[in-house]
Amino acid sequence: MTLVYALRSALFMLWMLLTVVPVAIAALLLSIFVRGNPVYWTCIFWLRLAIHGARILCGVRWRIQGMENLPTAAERTSAVILLSKHQSTWETFAYPTLMTHPLAYVFKRELLYIPFFGWAMARMDMIHIDRSKRSEAWAKVAAQGKRLAAQGHWVIMFPEGTRTARGQVGEYKTGGTRLAVETGVPVVPIAATSARCWPRRSFLLRPGVVDISIGKPISPVGREPGELMREVQGWIESEMQRLDPEAYGHTLEPSPLRA
Repeated sequence: MTLVYALRSALFMLWMLLTVVPVAIAALLLSIFVRGNPVYWTCIFWLRLAIHGARILCGVRWRIQGMENLPTAAERTSAVILLSKHQSTWETFAYPTLMTHPLAYVFKRELLYIPFFGWAMARMDMIHIDRSKRSEAWAKVAAQGKRLAAQGHWVIMFPEGTRTARGQVGEYKTGGTRLAVETGVPVVPIAATSARCWPRRSFLLRPGVVDISIGKPISPVGREPGELMREVQGWIESEMQRLDPEAYGHTLEPSPLRA
């Protein structure tokens, strides 16, 4: 069975490679004449090809609950900051295709150097940072985050910073809640069980269902970043245990916070 999964996963990787090149070239050419949403939605077209390719070729399906907790497509000026569990590449591809508003990821700038994929990302209005320069990185997140929130865009961050293994808890950092406190924009916690189908540091995809649960917006008014992040972490990790109980064999202790 593992051989079958490997062959299907290889076909999926080939599918991504063959489709990313023409779409990225189209986005780069389009960006010469226009900026903003047309370029964004061109790139999101490729992400749709990717997640539907994973569904058809590898059997990775998804189900979502809590969409009613997000502003609707008609509410153009309703900004939120999405703070999500991060287990896999899958959710980074899927979220822009599932949300009603454009998303602005906060991500490490090294991704910009990936041929075609990174070049297209560089043409979108997102926040790429040098994680080795923490003070400069935060200043950039704060400045661009405020600008994007004022435009009604949704900033999305992964508080753990990197992908965590299934059933594990990473170190929740307070950058997202610091931005929320400074801008007054609500945070929305998200739990996602993507490692069930696409574990971190693996090219092997397994068939199954990724569960995504979207929590209610939490106001940052009058809150401290650390205390707000503890509430976000508590909700996400409790929800992860509910969605994927077989992955958790013990009670999870909250990890320390750092900015």
